[in-house]
Amino acid sequence: MGSQEVLGQAARLASSGLLLQVLFRLITFVLNAFILRFLSKEIVGVVNVRAPLGVFWSLFLGWVWLQLLEVPDPNVAPHYAAGVVLFGLSAVVELLGEPFWFLAQAHMFVKLKVTAESLSVILKSVLTVFLVLWLPHWGLYIFSLAQLFYTTVLVLCYVIYFTKLLGSPESTKLQTLPVSRISDLLPNITRNGAFINWKEAKLTWSFFKQSFLKQILTEGERYVMTFLNVLNFGDQGVYDIVNNLGSLVARLIFQPIEESFYVFFAKVLEREKDATLQKQEDIAVAAAVLEFLLKLALLSGLTITVFGFTYSQLALDIYGGAMLSSGSGPVLLRSYCLYVLLLAINGVTECFTFAAMSKEEVDRYNFVMLALSSSFLALSYLLTRWCGSVGFILANCFNMGIRITQSLCFIHRYYRRSPHRPLAGLRLSPVLLGAFALSGMVTAVSEVFLCCEQGWPARLAHIALGAFCLGATLGTAFLTETKLVHFLRTQLGVPRRTDKTT
Repeated sequence: MGSQEVLGQAARLASSGLLLQVLFRLITFVLNAFILRFLSKEIVGVVNVRAPLGVFWSLFLGWVWLQLLEVPDPNVAPHYAAGVVLFGLSAVVELLGEPFWFLAQAHMFVKLKVTAESLSVILKSVLTVFLVLWLPHWGLYIFSLAQLFYTTVLVLCYVIYFTKLLGSPESTKLQTLPVSRISDLLPNITRNGAFINWKEAKLTWSFFKQSFLKQILTEGERYVMTFLNVLNFGDQGVYDIVNNLGSLVARLIFQPIEESFYVFFAKVLEREKDATLQKQEDIAVAAAVLEFLLKLALLSGLTITVFGFTYSQLALDIYGGAMLSSGSGPVLLRSYCLYVLLLAINGVTECFTFAAMSKEEVDRYNFVMLALSSSFLALSYLLTRWCGSVGFILANCFNMGIRITQSLCFIHRYYRRSPHRPLAGLRLSPVLLGAFALSGMVTAVSEVFLCCEQGWPARLAHIALGAFCLGATLGTAFLTETKLVHFLRTQLGVPRRTDKTT
């Protein structure tokens, strides 16, 4: 399969994933905004901050949540112990479906992913709304049962699909899948009689260590909240709601792109070879794609940062009412807008870095991640004691800045002996930067005079002015970044023939 064909499949997967994310995130956004009217911020803090950590550790440290940590007031969060157990059970169910997910992702089964994820998320949201309205006294049972239902539906979709596919004559004609029956995905003895392929096991161990450290870096603030009690359950609930709302665009746009183009880079590049020793056509295509992805991430992140800063309070007021728009909520969301910019850049740089690194480079990177994890946890605690929940976001910005620096250094070394310079994607034209700056100033003045205590006519005027500034900024980007526009048109805008497996 040529690099251009792989690029086409990755672009199709990214665009389909983007449409999927927009569809069910809009549905869940509306449902979650509705649910917030019926919940206290304390139970939101317990469910979204402490319980998901119980999923990760439940298999061998679940008793910590039940015996050593502070147990919430049963009147605030009833059925806490049972909820932790059910969250842990959902983790076990989801792990059973991981081999099927990796197989679908590696072979770019777009329709399968779209169907499975959209169906499971929508059904989970509907079940949550039903239980909140009709059985509110169930407490944590509501969210733990909804999570278990979500993972069960998701895994069943993949299992049913591959059971039918591998049992059909079509699978023997394709001969592209590395398995011929479902049992091949289970542990078994290899042809040479060994139970473990040690070469693959060592590589898997390297990625496991890396994933473990990324878990600490990604969810580190939840551990600090849980074990050190720097915030009460109410503040934890507000932080988590703002965190989910702030990362909404990141999940809508950046996550599908990162997942899909990681597959592209992994298929086009060879891990153990220097860039000068590989097919130069593939290296050139990878460099061009990386440059355009960096520019797209930078533009998206700047747009969110500039406009999100002046519309944070209004967004929180519309989404959750006074519970979110008063107090620390607006400051948290404004800080998160800056963090989203770093998230966007880091997602692209790391998807290339992890696809191109050799095993030895992955191991060296793990040591850096270990030091970064320790410093991140310490910094999270210190900054939170100093400036409250905003400290978690500032610590995340520091963490993300270090990770971006590591990835940029790797990319620079990877292409230093080639004529390609993909890091040029991080440069924008002065005209476009001026448009961002002017839009930021105009909307900041608009927020002072029109939002958010002046009533809905003033709010609508503030929204209209922001829409005009956004349109002008995007128009400037369209005129100045012509190469990026051409890339998006050719790779995402042209319909492509899809095979039957997708």
